[in-house]
Amino acid sequence: MRNGAEPEAFLREPETENFGNRKLIRPSLSRETLRAVEPGADRRDRPTRTAERAAPPAAAQAAKKAAPAEQTHAENFYYQKQMQSKTPMVVVTREGEELHGIIEWYDKTCIKLNRAAGQSNLLIYKSAIRYMYKEGEAR
Repeated sequence: MRNGAEPEAFLREPETENFGNRKLIRPSLSRETLRAVEPGADRRDRPTRTAERAAPPAAAQAAKKAAPAEQTHAENFYYQKQMQSKTPMVVVTREGEELHGIIEWYDKTCIKLNRAAGQSNLLIYKSAIRYMYKEGEAR
């Protein structure tokens, strides 16, 4: 590490600034900014306040997007399809237990699984289900 200041910095001459070749760039200002700079400017072009409140511009209405749907109903469609075709399903619970059967009905919080003869039918809370798949499909 050197001691003291850099000698090149002291030896350089200050550059003379040449303003002859520079372009003047003028920013585009909105009407509100112009009014702030020049209070009397564009008074004739300014719409009245009652006209502004009466109807928003068409561009502002087109820019507003509709909110997305709360629910896509994809889950309901899937359950309906499996119920109508009586597809054998495998339901894997959060604990890892595999339950085999056919979905008989469903609601917002649970499904009813009809199992093979000799086994009891089950009412399973959806919150207890990790995932489910068709019995013929490999995991």
